[in-house]
Amino acid sequence: MLIKKRTGIEIPSSEITPKSVYLSRRAFMGATAAVAGAAALAACAPKTDLTGAGSAARMQATEAAQVAAAATAGVTPMPTATPIVIAGQTDEQGNPLTEYESVIGYNNFYEFSTNKEAVAGRAEGFQATPWQVAVGGLVNKPGTYDIDDLRARFPAEERIYRLRCVEGWSMVIPWLGFPLSALLNEVEPASGAQYVRFETLYDPERMPGQNSPFFPWPYVEGLRLDEAMNDLTLISTGLYGEELLPQNGAPLRLVVPWKYGFKSIKSIVKIDLVDEMPMSLWMEAAPNEYGFYANVNPEVNHPRWSQASERRIGEGGRRPTQLFNGYGEQVAALYDGMDLAENY
Repeated sequence: MLIKKRTGIEIPSSEITPKSVYLSRRAFMGATAAVAGAAALAACAPKTDLTGAGSAARMQATEAAQVAAAATAGVTPMPTATPIVIAGQTDEQGNPLTEYESVIGYNNFYEFSTNKEAVAGRAEGFQATPWQVAVGGLVNKPGTYDIDDLRARFPAEERIYRLRCVEGWSMVIPWLGFPLSALLNEVEPASGAQYVRFETLYDPERMPGQNSPFFPWPYVEGLRLDEAMNDLTLISTGLYGEELLPQNGAPLRLVVPWKYGFKSIKSIVKIDLVDEMPMSLWMEAAPNEYGFYANVNPEVNHPRWSQASERRIGEGGRRPTQLFNGYGEQVAALYDGMDLAENY
């Protein structure tokens, strides 16, 4: 990952890389690549409007069909040209950022729609202020935090992370936020705390997808406490130098880059430290397909498709998936001695 840490309580906007700078850098890279004769990147395939669990399954089946086709023909090698590295434009592996338009326009957020390309439109007008997050459970200093208080209290950092969806696609995103550990340290976990439970806002009037009877709302996710305290685990309040948009989980969301994307819960209103493993929405909705850990692992397939490769949004072909999404050096020790196939 690329981490640009900040110091100080309040971060002037001039110190955060603005979206215009990101985009101008991308334009420079695109022009340079064109001179070099680079091929145009493939666009995302259009999706039809979908609703309900059955439709979600059909969408996942589409992704799975692409995986199966790649497995039959062999994973398409990615271009081997040396990447043009401009500060803030690639991750630590040299992967370029996913286009801003794709990051804000291709989203899994079932609270609004099961159609990735419909989420942004249906989330338009969603008001993420005022907003409060209650942090409690097994802690010594529980508290309720206003979003503006969180932004002022915790130094902002820019982090470029890879995001790998369980459906077999991925992005590279420049996030803004702060380590979850900073917030947890402030509330002081009690001795009995073993896990962290997160909960999304439940408001079917503002989030119409929550009217679907196919899912056990509200959206709930969880981490082991040591996972939550890992320095990579981020509470994100922005991306591409700006505050989060509703379709990306405004005003704050979790980002856990070594796990599949559904673990990175959005629009959080409640964080509780607990002594038992939380039951997540997907564990309850499809326990034979989704487990608690959800670590990215090319050797452990989804029951309906392979996880050996992924489609990077904006690229042609497929690329091999990395164990822990390439963050093994930072997180593999968390799972020493654990059967990763059994604890999926």
